[in-house]
Amino acid sequence: MRRQKRRTPYVINIENLSHEGRGIGHLNGKTVFVSGALPQETVLARTTKRRGSFEEAIALEIEVASADRIEPKCPHASVCGGCSLQHLSNAKQIEHKQTVLFELLAHHAGVTSAIRLPPVYSPHWGYRRKARLGVKVVPKKGGALVGFREKAAPYIADIESCVVLDPVIGERLMDLRRLVDGLSIPDRIPQIEVAIGDCSAALVFRHLLPFNDDDIAALTRFQKSTGIGVYLQPGAEHTLHRLNNATIPLSYEIDGLRFDFLPTDFTQVNGAINRAMVNVVMKHLRLEETDRILDLFCGLGNFSLPLAQSTASVIGIEGSEVMVRRAQENAVRNNIGNVIFRQADLSDNNSVDGIDMRGITKLLLDPPRTGADAIVKRLDLRGLDRIVYVSCNPVTLARDAKGIRSKSGLELICAGVLDMFPHTSHVESIAVFGKS
Repeated sequence: MRRQKRRTPYVINIENLSHEGRGIGHLNGKTVFVSGALPQETVLARTTKRRGSFEEAIALEIEVASADRIEPKCPHASVCGGCSLQHLSNAKQIEHKQTVLFELLAHHAGVTSAIRLPPVYSPHWGYRRKARLGVKVVPKKGGALVGFREKAAPYIADIESCVVLDPVIGERLMDLRRLVDGLSIPDRIPQIEVAIGDCSAALVFRHLLPFNDDDIAALTRFQKSTGIGVYLQPGAEHTLHRLNNATIPLSYEIDGLRFDFLPTDFTQVNGAINRAMVNVVMKHLRLEETDRILDLFCGLGNFSLPLAQSTASVIGIEGSEVMVRRAQENAVRNNIGNVIFRQADLSDNNSVDGIDMRGITKLLLDPPRTGADAIVKRLDLRGLDRIVYVSCNPVTLARDAKGIRSKSGLELICAGVLDMFPHTSHVESIAVFGKS
């Protein structure tokens, strides 16, 4: 009886938009977060999860629509969990993300006077170069499904295409479904990973049992006919290997520098935004020929190598030994000799204590979602002229901004949003610390 009541649809008025992009309403004294709803709307909703002080729901019908609502471009937008904000115009998405960023900076860091940088935009369709697509054989739906998970369920969404994935993959989901259906172990392929460079694309097939000769022949035909490189991964990441010698490697370029990478390496999901982001970072670091830059969480050298071209030296530190090797290889390939890459766990206090700050003039931070807590607490930030922080989580950015201001003596001068993930609630941002 209780379960049936929870699933009964109800009408609710939406008052605001949460930081995660869900409509906020109230019902019987309880806050309800409604996916797919916008402020000033009246919707028919159904609860999907019930908590002590709030409920989560999904909009089933829009009875009174907001003036900001638009028709989603994707026919699967109401079901597929790959996007959450296609029903909101791109300009309003950016406006919302700016609001989220500056609300958090004010609340957690006490920053209310920072200049708002102009948002950094890119084409917001076909932008996505990295993705993990789930695979599931569902006989009732005709065989293998390949795509993102549904919005309010753990199932793989039944989608035929994806308008946010780069078209080289996004328009071939049905081809992938047919390919998987024709293999001998379709139910032992849990995931296909997508990675795309400037001139080539790759798919990593995770498989729990070996492929037979017919499977390899089918994958080879797919690679030859589409030009998409096929990689196989039967186990942990070190088992990744190319299907054959015809598999084209991946790379991208920034200002004439070439970055080679494997499909399982971390690279930015949006190539256009990444190029713009590197230029924005270099601008706000106010580089001088005598600068010695410390680039923390440097990855494969995405920022380090461009920075090294305009400064005396760069030290890049990264937690992954694999990515450090990739950065070193990219430095050699691009004939850049004034950069040093080192491996260290930047979440570990002892590792951070071992970083030599002597002679460092400026600092770049590009941490994961967990932020740079150990760096802010343990690293000597005094004497730095400039700190630029690139963030994929405004909550940890705001937390760290408070510590940076306190320890460095620098002020948060300006901050802004980078539209790295259009049509999602993900907020990518940049914050610049300098002398007031």
